[in-house]
Amino acid sequence: MWFSNSNIVDISSGDVLRNRHFEVVGGIITKIQLDAPDPSEMRTDLAGQYVMPGIISCHTHLSVVFPFSETDENESPALTAYRSAQRAQAALQAGITTIRSVHEQNQADLLLRRAIQRGWSKGPRIFGAGRAISTPQGHGAGADCAYAEGFEGFYQAALGELKAGADHIKIFITGGLAHAGESPDTPEMTDEEIAGAVQAAHEHGTYVVAHSGESSAIMQALSQGVRSFEHIYSLDDSTAAALASKGAYVTPTLCVTRSESWMRKNHFEEHSIQNALRASEKHLESVQRAIRANIPMVNGTDYPPGDMVDELPAALHEMYLMQGAGLSVQKTLASISTTAAALLNQADSLGQIAPNYYGDFITVRENPFKDIDTLREITSVFQGGAKVR
Repeated sequence: MWFSNSNIVDISSGDVLRNRHFEVVGGIITKIQLDAPDPSEMRTDLAGQYVMPGIISCHTHLSVVFPFSETDENESPALTAYRSAQRAQAALQAGITTIRSVHEQNQADLLLRRAIQRGWSKGPRIFGAGRAISTPQGHGAGADCAYAEGFEGFYQAALGELKAGADHIKIFITGGLAHAGESPDTPEMTDEEIAGAVQAAHEHGTYVVAHSGESSAIMQALSQGVRSFEHIYSLDDSTAAALASKGAYVTPTLCVTRSESWMRKNHFEEHSIQNALRASEKHLESVQRAIRANIPMVNGTDYPPGDMVDELPAALHEMYLMQGAGLSVQKTLASISTTAAALLNQADSLGQIAPNYYGDFITVRENPFKDIDTLREITSVFQGGAKVR
């Protein structure tokens, strides 16, 4: 299938390749050219719209239950999968063609990925963690995590998720904002426990993602080889510099502390809402430090990314929050494409409109480098060259 009369947004260069025609065969982009294809070829006329890579969301929970206290760790995997599938379809409809899941009850991300690959369900490409690994009384308690203690416990728990098909390992190095009396400033893991998860990941050619609230725990995890840090509610300048020097990635999830209306609509408990509001200003300041330090940043929501937050899909709500915090337009767009693909170790297949890349793309009416607000109205979504909407 040929796609004609398009303006291709090159996120890496900041340029637009105008009046291009491109071909997708077997879900892969094979050619991009200035010359029009043969009239006999099947084609879709994009009518001069701007073509961008499909959105990549890097901190996703499809199975999460709101309020958190209603989570049933004994829930049937079938019920978890139904809930997750609905949210995956909503994400795809919103233009989110790839997600990185960082904890799903009953390993629903791994099950749903298999169903999507077999054509039994619709949804984004899924890079999953299976279950996150938590200390028994840690931030993940009550969420159907894998529970472990000590080097060997975390090593074996990580091996278990990898054997089930996980693409990466998720751990909780601090507390968070969800529970009454909880603080993101409280460390929750020892060096040995972090090292156990990292060793298992490294043996399988992958990396560890850390729920991370404050600087001392981030430095601890960085020294043990953790690659990806989520939230950074309280980050100081020296830790930001260390993250940048190590080439670590940050997923700021600003929407966690800036979505009060959405939290109330979804029946969050008052203590969760107040925890988020109290952390809001320090969280923003921490993200601004990370931006100044030039840490690679990716987009993630901590919510189902297709959920509507103030009339926008959560992933786009987060994107505009990141830009509002001071991230340049080009880096903001990279956070949902090229930078995200690099974090996923998929820089040669995702995040760009180029030959040998997946034909996952969205269309918008204006040049997003000049008017990023054009993403408020995504006009069409394609995955593997097939029209989603």
